[in-house]
Amino acid sequence: MRAIRKFTVRTSLPERLRRLETLASNLRWSWHEPTRELFREISLDGWRETGHDPVQLLGWVGTERLAQLAADDDFVARVDALADDLDDYLSQARWYQSLEDAPESIAYFSPEFGITSALPQYSGGLGILAGDHLKAASDLGVPIVGVGLFYQAGYFKQAISREGWQEESYPVLDPDGLPLTILRRADGTHATVSLALPGGRTLHARIWQATIGRVPLLLLDTNIHENDDELRGVAARLYGGGGEHRLRQELLLGIGGVRALGVFSELTGAPAPAVFHSNEGHAGFLGIERMSQLIGRGLSFDEALQVVRAGTVFTTHTPVPAGIDRFDIELVRRHLTGELVPGVDVERVLQLGREEDPGIFNMAQLGFSIAQRANGVSKLHGAVSRSMFQSRWPGFDTVEVPITSVTNGVHAPTWTSPVLKHLAERELGTLDTTRCDWASDAVSDETIWRARTEMRAHLIEDARLRTRRKHERNEGVAPAWIDDMLDPEALTIGFARRVPTYKRLTLMLHDRDRLRAILTNAERPVQLVIAGKSHPADEAGKALIQELVRFSQEPDVRGRIVFLENYDISMAKSLYPGCDVWLNNPLRPLEACGTSGMKAALNGSLNLSILDGWWEEYFDGHNGWAIPSAHEQMDAAARDAFEANALYELIEHQVAPRFYDRDERGLPTAWIASIRHTLATLSPGLSAERMLGEYVTRLYAPAAAASAAALADDAAPARAFAAWTRRMRDAFGAIEVRHVEVDGVDTPPIVGDEVRVRAFVHLGSLTPEDVTVEVIAGSITEEGDLRRTRRFALEPAEVEGGVHRFESAIPLALAGTFGYTVRVVPRHPMLASVAELGLVEYARG
Repeated sequence: MRAIRKFTVRTSLPERLRRLETLASNLRWSWHEPTRELFREISLDGWRETGHDPVQLLGWVGTERLAQLAADDDFVARVDALADDLDDYLSQARWYQSLEDAPESIAYFSPEFGITSALPQYSGGLGILAGDHLKAASDLGVPIVGVGLFYQAGYFKQAISREGWQEESYPVLDPDGLPLTILRRADGTHATVSLALPGGRTLHARIWQATIGRVPLLLLDTNIHENDDELRGVAARLYGGGGEHRLRQELLLGIGGVRALGVFSELTGAPAPAVFHSNEGHAGFLGIERMSQLIGRGLSFDEALQVVRAGTVFTTHTPVPAGIDRFDIELVRRHLTGELVPGVDVERVLQLGREEDPGIFNMAQLGFSIAQRANGVSKLHGAVSRSMFQSRWPGFDTVEVPITSVTNGVHAPTWTSPVLKHLAERELGTLDTTRCDWASDAVSDETIWRARTEMRAHLIEDARLRTRRKHERNEGVAPAWIDDMLDPEALTIGFARRVPTYKRLTLMLHDRDRLRAILTNAERPVQLVIAGKSHPADEAGKALIQELVRFSQEPDVRGRIVFLENYDISMAKSLYPGCDVWLNNPLRPLEACGTSGMKAALNGSLNLSILDGWWEEYFDGHNGWAIPSAHEQMDAAARDAFEANALYELIEHQVAPRFYDRDERGLPTAWIASIRHTLATLSPGLSAERMLGEYVTRLYAPAAAASAAALADDAAPARAFAAWTRRMRDAFGAIEVRHVEVDGVDTPPIVGDEVRVRAFVHLGSLTPEDVTVEVIAGSITEEGDLRRTRRFALEPAEVEGGVHRFESAIPLALAGTFGYTVRVVPRHPMLASVAELGLVEYARG
């Protein structure tokens, strides 16, 4: 029989172990190795059985074991020492506290957060990145508050059937059994936010709080008695449902999230955020709620929009239009009522999410509309995004589109194996593997190889256990061959990620006979460990998984290639360190970043990847291998064939030979040199601390300054800027560059000379203070296009007959064919980019 309800009874700790509850409830334990070791010591079996969840562990071990530990003075002393260390960690000033004029609070919105497998509120890379963002914020002292939804059934739990088909289940989570606390009002009732829905209905959500070191994470939960059955399920599943259900989730995340921050500030005294960061477009409605609140304080729509834009950062993660949430515009119109967002003109809001199809509301377009600062997540992805969204800024070259990039990073303390941490502590005096001298003679080749072998052995042990459990579930008994599955001494290649078609899970199967020969090579055997989930609605992705699983079951390769079901954080912590090589073979340039390879590199694994995402900017020829890419316009089948053959060639002739080339000690010295180089050169650059430092200095601090400037003097600057913007949009079309003169080219100039440029510009009702007139100069292609351009502002000189003369001297720094044009762009101190308004007027021939 099935239970209709469930609840969690938490254990009662002995008085001497009370501080264990503090250690278990703060999620710093998910990356703090000494605390994790303490929980493992309580019960290693329990630690594994509870999925590395200390809250569940304390109930799993029972009162007898807890009483035994309470009587152990040494153990109690360790608990107290770790609790004292946590107190120090939470109170000490850190990097951020050394900065001047930094924002007092930053709100970080994301549809998913991957902190730990004990809090399954993530599906893949976006959520893991968000979790690493919060962890790095805690370590650096950045005052971020995370905002998301609480999904009672999480994403889904994956099982692979005997036939190799992905099957999904949705175990219901009890928040009382998770490392969460409810946000309560003074009278003890749970704090809620409410959203008006069409038809007079109201969606209510209570607020759970997770504590990630120094960082609070607010999660909105709709499974409460104030909602009817349908509305209780709004946040039941991550990325569950579509259409209206998905829209309600995003309204709750954006609008409800802003309201939850207000409640949190009211109840805790926390400062209101100065900056709002939308991690992907799912949270874009946060800007509409903020505008509604500002309009309630007396600002107009345009004035409120300028304030919101000044303090908002938008990160786009998708390089493909299909990855963007898009809604029927009538559905959005029906939901954005005056009851939901009072004072907001819904038709104006619909324009903020406009795209080419007038019947569609585009969440990425909304994200750009409400944020003055936007970024992609690698240098290549930034370039792809500028091209993808160039139509928003007509008249500007792609390089000028105001989308920058901050390459993702990963949280090293979370993703670095304890084996490597302890090696660094023992040999180099620190647990921080990102700041070690990995070239030092203090660490011998034998020591490094012993650590890598140990990490590989841990992976193989975990893979055998998971495979055994799968067979016992599907067939009732595990076959004997599992005991010898995978070779602890063989070259091990890992591949794990979501399974959309562009990531090409089955590219390795292109020539099965060749792959079979690679896997079963007697002298240089290779083995593959693979994992990944396909979205429940993606039948094509599930078919790819089945194809690969069925190949792995063929007798001649069985045990050399394995697919591990239910890829999650706990699996990843053995998978990334245990692989010698990390494989990634997406269709370039469709991988925005691809952080799994970063996590592998932090453990000394070498990357074997298409030059896409982060690898395109970090590959140096010594830290792994670049799989050659075919031309993007090539036929898909021909491209797969070309790149699969390149992959086989690399494994056969470069990867495997380097791994198996041993010296007289049995050590692969060239391989170990690559490990040292990878750890030394990649670890600092791939860290989430580097990433977050860039966000703070390049995006958060400027956004906070812009927001403060806009709101000064009862928002007078924002009001003036909105009026100026309207004036520019109305009057800019009358601008005309009537004539351009150049002095100094009667004889061919040489490098070091100057030319004087004069432009005669009719400005209509605008003034020289409203605009910048500039020369865009550079080399010129055969087609007449400018390349490697530089900008030179022309100074206003005089006006005659309504025509203004602008002029300046332009230095000639390079030899070769020189080209130029003259253009007029808006100028205002509150603009973050000359392209921001999408207004530009060029000289005509």
